[in-house]
Amino acid sequence: MRTPMWVVLAVLPWGMMAGAMAQQPEGAATPPANATSLVNPVKPTPESQARAKKIYGYDCAMCHGENGNGKGDLVKDMKLTLKDYTNPASLKSMSDGELFTIIKDGKGTMPGEAGRAKDEDLWNMVILMRSFSKGAAEPAATAANSAVRP
Repeated sequence: MRTPMWVVLAVLPWGMMAGAMAQQPEGAATPPANATSLVNPVKPTPESQARAKKIYGYDCAMCHGENGNGKGDLVKDMKLTLKDYTNPASLKSMSDGELFTIIKDGKGTMPGEAGRAKDEDLWNMVILMRSFSKGAAEPAATAANSAVRP
């Protein structure tokens, strides 16, 4: 019995998508060697961190969790295990350049932000990610604005 061509064509995209969504090990995509030498050129401001938090909320929190704990809504559905960025040890061995490159280019099943966000916003995302382990509601740069005033 021959399968009609339209059935094959209808099923083919689903099979391709399932393969693309297959879980890859966390280290599946390694940032380029020069990523470790990249230095974060931005100084955070309350406005830039608010923007980074907004981008994170739209694009990242669904998997990485609202506070970076790795327990977003999609993690269970996709059967993933993500790092808990509220734990200081989780990012300790990674440079800002490596984090920037992963955010920009993606890693494993995580799509990158290249083309959707400016580099400045991505560098601010690195600062935001590092702030998750500090237990602060906002990065240290904004703490100066909330210091005790005379």
